Formats: sequence, C-alpha cells, structure tokens
Amino acid sequence: MKYSLGWKFIHHFKQKDGKFLLMKNCIKSEYMIASRELQAGEEIVTEMPFIVGPKACTYPLCLSCYTPWPPGSDDKPLCSRCGWLVCGKDCENAPQHKDYECQVFAQVNEKFNVNSVLDGNYENGVSQLECITPLRLLLESEKNVERWNKEVKDMEAHNEIRCQKTQWKSDHVNIVDYLRKRLKLDRFSEEYIQTACGILEINTFEVRTAKGFSARGLYPTVALMNHSCVSNTSHSISPIDYRIRLRTTLKIPAGGELYASYTHSLLPTMLRREHLLEGKHFACACPRCSDPTELGTHMSSLKCNKCDNGIVLPLDSLDSESIWRCTHCDFSTNGQAVRKVFRVIQAEVDAAEAISGADGADAIYAREAVIKKYRSVLHPHHAFLSMLRHSLTQMYGRIDEYLLDDLPDVVLEHKVDMCRLLLQILDIVEPGYSRIRGMTLYELHAPLLFLAKGQWNAGVIDEARLKSKMIEAANILKEAATILSLESSDTAEGQIGLIAKESIVQLEQSINDL
Repeated sequence: MKYSLGWKFIHHFKQKDGKFLLMKNCIKSEYMIASRELQAGEEIVTEMPFIVGPKACTYPLCLSCYTPWPPGSDDKPLCSRCGWLVCGKDCENAPQHKDYECQVFAQVNEKFNVNSVLDGNYENGVSQLECITPLRLLLESEKNVERWNKEVKDMEAHNEIRCQKTQWKSDHVNIVDYLRKRLKLDRFSEEYIQTACGILEINTFEVRTAKGFSARGLYPTVALMNHSCVSNTSHSISPIDYRIRLRTTLKIPAGGELYASYTHSLLPTMLRREHLLEGKHFACACPRCSDPTELGTHMSSLKCNKCDNGIVLPLDSLDSESIWRCTHCDFSTNGQAVRKVFRVIQAEVDAAEAISGADGADAIYAREAVIKKYRSVLHPHHAFLSMLRHSLTQMYGRIDEYLLDDLPDVVLEHKVDMCRLLLQILDIVEPGYSRIRGMTLYELHAPLLFLAKGQWNAGVIDEARLKSKMIEAANILKEAATILSLESSDTAEGQIGLIAKESIVQLEQSINDL
C-alpha cells in the first residue's frame, strides 16, 4: 500500500485472471495494472478473506458476530468452553471462534477478565482483545499453509518503521508476550508475531456485519493495489460471508494502473497525508496531494480574512510546515497555524457527525450549526463542509420532522443545492461509478421531483416544463441505479440500487402518462 513508483522500475509480472497483471518494481513491491481495457463498473476480482477479526482498540464484543458485549444488562454470556465473550450458543459454536482462539484459550485455561469491561471504561480499547485477530492470522497460517506462503507471508508489514513507534511496544505487551507466555504459543517467534501485527495494521479492510457492526478482514490480492487519493476502483464487502468484490469506477486502458484509496476522500490533504503516514507508513504524493488546490476542488483552501476574494493556499502541499499565502493580498500564515485551525474545526465536525439520525432533528441542527459557524473561514468546497453536507443530504427526508413529504420548498432546494455542490467535488475526487456518487445522485432525484410537483400544482410551471423536470430526475435516478446496482444485494447500497430500478419504471410510466 503505497503510491506508485512508476513504469520504469518494472522488471517482473504475473498474469492473473485476464483482467489484471501483478507487476513488481525494483524494490520488490507488487501492484496491479489492467491487462486489457476495462469498462467502468467492470468486476475485476472477487476474494474471500484470509481471516476476519476484531479491529484494533476494539470495544467489548462477541468474538463471532462482533456485536457489542454484553447484549443486555442482565445478560452476560460467555463461551462454555473457553470463558470468552460471545452473545449466545450460536456464536459460541461458530467456526471463526470455535476453531481458532477458543481451542487455545481452553487448552491453557485462560479466561477473559469480565470485570475489566463492566465499568464501561474502554475508550482506548480492551487490551485482552488485542490478541484475537493476530492469533487468528497465526493459526490460519498453519491451517492454510499454501495460501499463507503464496499470498500473505510477504505482505507489507513495515517492521523497520513500526519498531520505532509506541504501538510496537504496546503490541509487544498485549499481543507478543500474551501469546507466547500466557497462551504458551512460543512456537511463534517475537518477530513472526510482530510481522503478523504489521500485516494486519497495513493491509486489512474494514468489514461490516449484517447488523452493521465493524470488524476487519485481510484480502491479500486486493491489498496489492497502490494508493491514490483519487482512485479508479471501488470495493464492496458482503456482510454475510465477507467476500470482497473489486470493480472499476472509470474506464481504464490496457496497462493502466489500478488504484485504491486507503483514506477518506472527504478529508483535506493535510489530514489525509497524516492518516496515511500514521496508519499505512507512507507519505502520499499523488496528484491530488501534490496540488495545493486539490485538483481545483479547494478542499483544503481557506478564505482570506484580510481581503474580500482571496483564497489561502499552501505553497507546497506536501510540506506540512509550508507557508500558506493568499491569492489576492499579501496575507500569509504557516502550516502549523493552519493545522491548529483544522484541529479545532475537526473536533467540532467529529462531534456533530457523532450525532446519529436516531437522535432526530438534533443531528441536522448540529451539522448545520458547524457549517454556519465556519463558512466564513473555509472555502465553500472545503472537505469539512463537504463531509457535513454529505451527511445532511442523507438526513433531510429521512428524519422525523424532516421527512420528504413534510419539507417546504426552501428545504428541498437546500437539499438539491447540497447534492449538486457535493457532486461537483465528487466528480473530481471520486469520479465515475463510485458508491458515494451513486448515493448522492439517488438523494438528488427525490427533491427534484417534489419541487417539480409542487411548482406544477401551484401553477408556476406548465405540463411541458413539468415533464422536462421529471425527465431530468429520471436520468439522475438511472445513473444512481446503474452505480448502486453494482453493489452487493446484501448491502444497504445494493438494496437502494434495487429500489432505484423499481422507481425508474414507475417514474417513466408517470412521464409517459403526461
């Protein structure tokens, strides 16, 4: 997982299934290119995970279905064999627990310390649970030797970088020593265990369970893709069997490199690069990160408070200490000062984003308040504002007091404006058949229809204009359906894709009836 080093370093490749090649450069780092022209939306590869397990720094959870534990205040089920966290008999007997850590814990009579999690103080995770996913990886390396040797053992672990960080020391205590001493697994060397930890830290993908809870999965083939902050692929992971499906979002020519994004696209460059450096151990220098304007989106830009029309940009967006200068006047500041501003705003954005739609209208009020507070500071396309708008486009129309049927025209227009503004940005940073574009298009079509209907009922537009507006909404819905139908049908987005297809039939019938 690093930014591409370029064609001139290629000296080896392996043919895969006819859609992509695995290339290797002079430092023996593999990456993927298209072996033939690939169309937008084309499936590249599907892959079952090598292992799935709890994320690092996890909350107390069932070791089989990853549901928060305990399931109820009076219900604190433990595995009858090993005494670790499960949520019932079905999960106790699920292979991912029964055939892995359960046997190890039972053999050495190592019980889970239930009292350590009952006080609710686990903001930094539960140390005893840190061993679960590395242990599963180590045990699977013995069960599935062929795949381990062929696909996993040589994956990036960055031990030379990780050993200098505090997480290495923490992993040594919570994982290495715990496995070798408490669980009597000294057949695994310290280096071997740390390498397993590194492979997981660098290469795993977040997975969602059928109930919406998070875990992580290791997909050795998909993880070979290099990173770019503007990717040309998208993946979806089934919440049922955790199979990953990788597809293109854009048309890719033969020989074109396949890129994934290993960070959130709706973050400013400074924060994306920090996340990648800390979590993936490389400094991204992709075209988006290298451009102070973020490819013209201005997702990092600030408004100048010394003049009317100035935009404050870094002189060198790859240098966190770079001078930031106004485009219209002589105002300047430094990267450290900008980072402080970002830190303050990010804290408020995170606090607002933590309020879910289940909390009702407060979720909308909190996000709108942050946008209002900082719209004089941040460029209108800034990543923080885009992140909040993305949430709001999904909340307006779905939250009590703000259901579509109840929204006045001014709020419908507000939702339309936010969707269109977001799409302007997504067309650059997540172009083509990306999931977030599909969802935003889907959110856009409904308020357009409601506005058109309201205007026609009020006599503001005639039937011809109504039909034109309905056709516009239908075309938007068709594109949304095209994108979202590429998602697995057992995901929320895939289900919306199916709904969109049904809605198109009804909408086209309504248009034909005019």
